[in-house]
Amino acid sequence: MRQPKPAWLKAKAPVGENFHNLKKLARGLGLHTVCESAQCPNIGECWNHRTATFMLLGDICTRRCGFCAVPKGKPGPIDQDEPRRVAEAVATLGLRHAVVTSVNRDDDNLGGARIFAETIGQIRELAPECRVEVLIPDFQGIEEALRIVLDAKPDILNHNTETVPRLYRPVRSGSRYERSLQLLENAKKFSPGMVTKSGLMAGLGETMAELIDVFRDLGTRGVDILTVGQYLRPSRDHLPIARFYTPEEFEYMKREAMRFGFRHVESGPMVRSSYHAHEHADAASGRAPARMPV
Repeated sequence: MRQPKPAWLKAKAPVGENFHNLKKLARGLGLHTVCESAQCPNIGECWNHRTATFMLLGDICTRRCGFCAVPKGKPGPIDQDEPRRVAEAVATLGLRHAVVTSVNRDDDNLGGARIFAETIGQIRELAPECRVEVLIPDFQGIEEALRIVLDAKPDILNHNTETVPRLYRPVRSGSRYERSLQLLENAKKFSPGMVTKSGLMAGLGETMAELIDVFRDLGTRGVDILTVGQYLRPSRDHLPIARFYTPEEFEYMKREAMRFGFRHVESGPMVRSSYHAHEHADAASGRAPARMPV
């Protein structure tokens, strides 16, 4: 049965000059934003705060995750000019914080990693004052791909865990929980001082205890920033919502997560990985708190 959304999940319609300018520019440059492809409810707020999430490597993903609204199928060739166009958009709009993500390209993980690195470099050249956060796929565990991205020195490296281990098969097709944890651990090992980040969805059928176990796993691996938000079903073809968590429950999740040493935790019904990303970066720039023993 279809569940009505609670009152706390009502999002404002996207409006504002920055919103319309970014949308027009992205269309003109042939760019994709995950804000639109993933039907993010915060698109208006983020774009008006001059924060946007660009999606590299086309708009066709090679995986079929049960929660994601991005189209799936066989992608076309990698567009080598895409990094330049993303940087042009960032510079033209005067963005303060750019988030760069991508679809999964399991057909060419190293090629995808090089596009991330080139995009970081192009943004640094055209918009040196803009912070760059990358939200990367797991690259099927290929360490060379991770090193390529880290060598380009993004300000923040994000890789979303998305859900609890028990639900990986239906939620994250083709992914492995331990592989995601290893990537986040390797990011700290390969690039000491790198700010790392991960995010989860709540409402897919997990228990609160399972969520807290994931918080512990991420904290143990030195992750600096955590985001937790309510899963919203993009369409009837996607996984159903098992339950809606209340704002009070998200506050509880934040308190529990902070015990494991994160520098910043963003937890709430409308939170998405890039929501308030510029504030995450500000908060994470301070000294990390002591981590709880596990």
